Amino acid sequence: MDLTNDSVISEFILLGLTNSWSLEILFFAIFFLAYALIMTGNILIIIIVIFDSHLHSTPMYFLLANLSFLDMTISTITVPKMIRDCLSEHKTISKWGCMAQMFFLHFLGGSEMTLLIFMAVDRYVAICKPLHYTSIMNYRTLVAFVLLSWVVGFVHTMSQMAFTVNLPFCGPNLVDNIFCDLPLVIKLACADTYVLDLLVIADSGLLSLICFILLLVSYTVILVTVHRRSSGGLTKAMSTLSAHITVVTLFFGPCIFIYASPFSSFSVDKFLSVFYSVITPLLNPIIYTLRNQDMKAAMIRLRSRHVSSRQTL
Repeated sequence: MDLTNDSVISEFILLGLTNSWSLEILFFAIFFLAYALIMTGNILIIIIVIFDSHLHSTPMYFLLANLSFLDMTISTITVPKMIRDCLSEHKTISKWGCMAQMFFLHFLGGSEMTLLIFMAVDRYVAICKPLHYTSIMNYRTLVAFVLLSWVVGFVHTMSQMAFTVNLPFCGPNLVDNIFCDLPLVIKLACADTYVLDLLVIADSGLLSLICFILLLVSYTVILVTVHRRSSGGLTKAMSTLSAHITVVTLFFGPCIFIYASPFSSFSVDKFLSVFYSVITPLLNPIIYTLRNQDMKAAMIRLRSRHVSSRQTL
């Protein structure tokens, strides 16, 4: 096939969730409200952790603030475009806009995946080695964790995008999703992508599955260790870990389903994409605030401080 400049496509068309105008208006309202709540909830967590002296010096909340930053950034890459597309008849995205969207999605997604593992390490040290917790989880360790998560995310995305950006695209250019993602875009290439499909399975699908299993095993080890030491501490440990297990399941579940089988195409994939980009970032602040006594106490302290400062003015 002659892939001249005239034959190579310059944009992709996103098919979105539905062709019904009334449903598009409904999705516009849902996505707009969800994005507002995502930004508000995650920014609130970051502000609380930064300005509350107790939480600021606690390793778990330092990592949680970074998780909130990743969540709202992932949503920002996808949701504003989804909101705009709900009111657009032609849902298009340029080729390089599509590539940028996929790059940052996997960059931040890989970083969040690694950060969740480090949060599990933090919980293991806190619960199983409490006497050594402050010495092990010191500031340098936390900074190293965060930097390493970004490095892993960068390597994760580059290992796939380095091969994707050079693929020839000559049509069709229809992406059956709400944003660009690797499995669907790769299928549109005018080239043999069998090896790249296998790379996506190994790098995104299999890696997500292995990390998910390892995290569940680590949480099980923590609970067994606590139960052996004190049966009374098991309830407290379960209360602490339940939020982490919920977040891990919400994050890794859709990733495993979407990326473990890029050879296949499922109509449910686009709804899992909504779950990944909208629902999970929305639920994380709720899980970590409404179920967390320390966060609720910190919000009360900040509110009291704000009220006191206004009264003195």
